[in-house]
Amino acid sequence: MPMIRNVLFVMCDQLRWDHLSCAGHPHLRTPSIDALARRGVRFPNAFVQSGICGPSRMSFYTGRYVSSHGATHNRVPLSVGEVTLGWHLRESGRTLALAGKTHVLPDAAGLRRLQLDGQNDLTALLKEGWFHLVDRHDGHHGEPDSAYADWLRSKGYAGRDPWTDYVISVEGPDGQPLSGWKMRNACLPARVREEHSETAYTTDRAIEFMDAQGDAPWVLHLSYVKPHWPYIAPAPYHAMYGPEHCLPVRRHEAERGPGAHPVFRAWQEEEVARSFQQDDAIATVRPAYQGLVRQVDDHLGRVWEAMERLGRWRDTLVIFTADHGDYLGDHWLGEKELFHDCIQKVPFLVYDPSPAAEATRGTEDARLVEAVDCVPTILDALGLDPASHVVEGRSLIPALRGGIAGAAGEAAGADETWRDCAISELDWTFRGARRRLGHPTGQHMAWMVRTARWKYVHWTGGYRPQLFDLQQDPDEFHDLGADGTLAGVRDAMRHRLLTWFTRLKSRTTITWAEAELRTDSHKKAGVFYGEW
Repeated sequence: MPMIRNVLFVMCDQLRWDHLSCAGHPHLRTPSIDALARRGVRFPNAFVQSGICGPSRMSFYTGRYVSSHGATHNRVPLSVGEVTLGWHLRESGRTLALAGKTHVLPDAAGLRRLQLDGQNDLTALLKEGWFHLVDRHDGHHGEPDSAYADWLRSKGYAGRDPWTDYVISVEGPDGQPLSGWKMRNACLPARVREEHSETAYTTDRAIEFMDAQGDAPWVLHLSYVKPHWPYIAPAPYHAMYGPEHCLPVRRHEAERGPGAHPVFRAWQEEEVARSFQQDDAIATVRPAYQGLVRQVDDHLGRVWEAMERLGRWRDTLVIFTADHGDYLGDHWLGEKELFHDCIQKVPFLVYDPSPAAEATRGTEDARLVEAVDCVPTILDALGLDPASHVVEGRSLIPALRGGIAGAAGEAAGADETWRDCAISELDWTFRGARRRLGHPTGQHMAWMVRTARWKYVHWTGGYRPQLFDLQQDPDEFHDLGADGTLAGVRDAMRHRLLTWFTRLKSRTTITWAEAELRTDSHKKAGVFYGEW
């Protein structure tokens, strides 16, 4: 059996689970992602641990829930003491390379406290979450001094900020540049050529990295910034689809009625939500979004061809996923964050080159998968220490090879059954909705518990819970959180949440083996209390 020597961990930013042809989209073709599904296993019930880039990615990178790692929102740094996949790999003599986005923010206060805020290799790694940078491009704002900006200037895109001036700028009808920040311009092509766009650039860097590695083992996080906003696509992708090729918007008047949850109603007043409540915005943005997805898929085809040329399909584990979805007008909202499936549910495909995985190729596994499963899956595939005292997810390798329980679950003494619910979290302290509801800065949290039938959301601050019957109401239009006949269901779901909380791993500074050695060992240490 060939040993898995390499890992390609591909992530898209803000890619909805239903915007793939292998997931049933009737018009959007994604042949490269579909080809990966035929090679491996597609998990159609995969969920993130947060509907926001930063905390979701920190769960992907640590294998830990948001309540454990503490990076609860964008620009909330992961603590310098948290352990990421890059550190686990370093323990075995490997490195974790990055081409694209991570959303990692340095823990500046923690680095100062440890006097690690100077210029040295360790500080550089800590600032990047233990990623070794092939190239980092987060695609949120202009980065005039970045490698991508320098590269664009070398291609003739003159100016201090070519990302703003060309990559997310469009050519207006009169030839004047228009800003891609205005969603009304998403129907126009970017001023940058397609081969110089973000998706093409990041793909180039990833292929160059694989070429340079030769037969040396590697782990690469290929992390695309698209189809995340600004929703500006280069030609020809900007005009590849029209409104008639898009999924119908899913929203219901009941979601705006007097019985709507107050926090949900407050979210509908966000500027991006008000924009997406306009039919013109939906008809303009959704086709461009689909074009950006198709562009990513086409460039993944280049990656697959490079792997074929290099012989890497025989020894490389491939994971494809997204950090969350995008409302695109569903539920009267835009952007992300809340707990609807169009945000929390993500594409999740895994290819295992081992002969032991032959029987599952091209299949779907309907079990609940979570973002925290990525780290233990990679560690398991490479035969590394599962770090079970820290990692809270479970390896999918046994599932790919016809089994059930993952390595981390077995090490924790879990039984042979898979999880029966998925958990996600939201820290809404940073949203304007908090101020509109009259709350001071502080602890404003929510948790989702999702089973096959029920979705339960617990809000702090005295707000009632939300409850959705996914069997009777798969579109999540009708909130049953105040339905007196379902008090027993809400109690059961609240109990699931409490049970999950009791299983979080807060003791991370010693391993379970060390804990075993310390158990009932006081006499070995010369302490004889309790004797008569």
